[in-house]
Amino acid sequence: MQPKSKYVIVISYDAFSKDNWESAKSKPHLAELIANGASTDSLKSVYPTLTYVIHSSYVTGVYPNKHGVFHNNPFQPFVPENDQAWHWFRRDIQEPTVYEAAGKKGLKTAGLLWPVSGNANINYNIPEIKAVKNENQALKILKSGSKLFTLTMEMKYGKVRQGIEQPYLDDFTTLCAVDTIKKKKPNLLLMHLIDLDDTKHIHGTKNPQIENVIDRMDRRIGDLVQAAKDADIYDETTFIIVGDHSQLDVQYKAYLNRLFYDEGLIYEHNGKWQWRAYIQGAGGAAYLHLQQGDAEAEKLALSILDNAAQHGAYGIEAILSTEKLNELHVSRQFRYMIEAREGYAFEDDHLQEAVVDLHAIGKKYATHGYMPNKPNYTSNLIISGSNVIAGSDIGEVCVVDIAPTIAYILNLDFPDTDGRALTEIFK
Repeated sequence: MQPKSKYVIVISYDAFSKDNWESAKSKPHLAELIANGASTDSLKSVYPTLTYVIHSSYVTGVYPNKHGVFHNNPFQPFVPENDQAWHWFRRDIQEPTVYEAAGKKGLKTAGLLWPVSGNANINYNIPEIKAVKNENQALKILKSGSKLFTLTMEMKYGKVRQGIEQPYLDDFTTLCAVDTIKKKKPNLLLMHLIDLDDTKHIHGTKNPQIENVIDRMDRRIGDLVQAAKDADIYDETTFIIVGDHSQLDVQYKAYLNRLFYDEGLIYEHNGKWQWRAYIQGAGGAAYLHLQQGDAEAEKLALSILDNAAQHGAYGIEAILSTEKLNELHVSRQFRYMIEAREGYAFEDDHLQEAVVDLHAIGKKYATHGYMPNKPNYTSNLIISGSNVIAGSDIGEVCVVDIAPTIAYILNLDFPDTDGRALTEIFK
């Protein structure tokens, strides 16, 4: 089979969800891509709906129970959130990736702030990695990406960036992508834009600033399309613009570890914090970690959570056990998860009061992590190019379909996925 196109540009448009669809599709560049391609606002995610979990499914085409990235962060009890490591490195993904399949075929690949891509086998790679504690940010990225490429991009465009502040970070990523498309012409380019996600987290999902972000995002997408035209590869390029998750507004943060602390499941011993049961918050969901073989702690933890669930103030919608987690393809290391009610999110701290009303302290906040089948919680997907049937409705699909679809477009050998190639939208 011949490739459907020689080039694929994947723009992960973080938090680009159903509630943004009407606004986004009225913007000039997105409207043109939609008119020339296939689209849907019914893209379903994986559980929990966290960025690094989803991006690992994007590139492997499998669910978290196979690829092994269960959270943005590995489990780090008692480490403050800002000091925690993330699943930054390719080694954390336990399955083959579509960019490696492209490389095996001799195709050029590029990754720009793509999650879980540190030290990945990508030709032109600036991974998404943050310095923690006393680490040096520039050195950490250099050690984990393509050194010469990273240095060149930093020298050309580094002054545009202001740390991880938006809109400067996404402007930097876009400039790097435009340059890479023109100079390197990678067959597969993966990039991650975060402006919308950051804005929703900080200001909530209904803030007027979101319209400004969607305008900025449309301009960035226009710059990428123009770069493909300038590189004379536009007619041979398929653009994939994909939202990883939605967000929901949050009024209450629940710190369920406070309940464990109050009941002695979290305690101090010789000046160090210890745990027998521990909640790892994932925004709209949480994992229950239990010390192996401690049946008494498991019984007590479940009793505490059951009581809290009956008391509506803690925001527990459901306690999910093994059968349900298997159905959701959750990592098999967990026997229990907790799903939050809308309006609530779960955090780790065991010394905070158990429930904090954000509105009472004048804060707006939104987050994700919730079960993918929450109402109106889907994301958007646009696949556009001369090889796509113009005006197609993709319908209900899943994020695990992205990698098989990329493999189909580029005619890569990429079997054994949970998802499927969306062959019906192509000519």
